[in-house]
Amino acid sequence: MARLQYMATGRRKTSVARVRLVPGDGNIHINKRTMDDYFGLETLKLIVKQPLLLTETLGQYDVHANVYGGGMSGQAGAIRHGIARALLKVDPELRGSLKKAGLLTRDARMKERKKYGLKAARRAPQFSKR
Repeated sequence: MARLQYMATGRRKTSVARVRLVPGDGNIHINKRTMDDYFGLETLKLIVKQPLLLTETLGQYDVHANVYGGGMSGQAGAIRHGIARALLKVDPELRGSLKKAGLLTRDARMKERKKYGLKAARRAPQFSKR
């Protein structure tokens, strides 16, 4: 018996999340830990739940996410992106509402690379006239 599941990849900054949506009762597991155990901040939990709340599918699917790279905020954004893309595979009719909320767009903002001769991406060494 094949178990029904929907898979998608989400990305944000340097984080990559592989998300699996399985019909269930709304449990969210990140790297084999519960969401409450993984994310301490309530805002990060809200970010992860956003696509499910928007499409009113919060209690219908269990979310299993493997996420690596970046920090907590980037990882939460990557999981959100992955969940939104997986929901699109569940029901293509949800595309309008997800796109309008901006959940299907990959947030391309990343850290700018350091340039030679500078202390950081744009920070120049201190100037002295002497």
